Amino acid sequence: GSSGSEDEAGSCAAAAAAAAEAAAAKRERRLRKFRELHLKRNEARKLNHQEVVEEDKRLKLPPNWEAKKARLEWELRVQEKKKECAARGEDYERVKLLEISAEDAERWERKKKRKNPDLGFADYASAQLRQYQRLTRQIKPDLEQYEKLKEQYGEALYPTSDSLLHGSHVPSREGVDRMVADLEKQIEKREKYSRRRPYNDDADIDYINERNAKFNKKAERFYGKYTAEIKQNLERGTAV
Repeated sequence: GSSGSEDEAGSCAAAAAAAAEAAAAKRERRLRKFRELHLKRNEARKLNHQEVVEEDKRLKLPPNWEAKKARLEWELRVQEKKKECAARGEDYERVKLLEISAEDAERWERKKKRKNPDLGFADYASAQLRQYQRLTRQIKPDLEQYEKLKEQYGEALYPTSDSLLHGSHVPSREGVDRMVADLEKQIEKREKYSRRRPYNDDADIDYINERNAKFNKKAERFYGKYTAEIKQNLERGTAV
């Protein structure tokens, strides 16, 4: 009888030990899972903080920072390429031309061949030359009228230094109309033309859009000398 009770007690103890071990293993799994979740939460919090810091940095940068950075990187690449070419004893311009694709070269050649391309305003002399070339291309001589005038005036059609020209020539009605139409076209084109000012990357950004930039420039032109001291005080934070 005693051996039977001992076996039963032993089996109960083994079952209790197995149950305790299973509970401990389950608890360990839960603790491990909890630690993993805790680590993931900390990592996510850290990444979020880094993103917030980076976003704050980006917002504090000027709007043209990306373009400026790309331009500086391109200039650095060009400088490095020039150094490499100089070290190898090669001409950078020749190497650069070799790297240009046939499609780009053809497009640039077409652009170069374009008649009288608008290169923008450089100076008044070049603008006057462009207008002169445009007007001379528009001239379509009337050869029949020329032959009639030659028969009518003879040698007098070709004036010399001794010829009296004033009042001797009366333009035709068609010629006057052509001149008036051309002048009206010039006036219309001049009214529509607006010279694009060069953009300064290093200038202070005190505007929120293109229209506001134009307004600020106009205000600066008229009132800048009166408000310069106030603006400096505001920037320094010493305004009263």
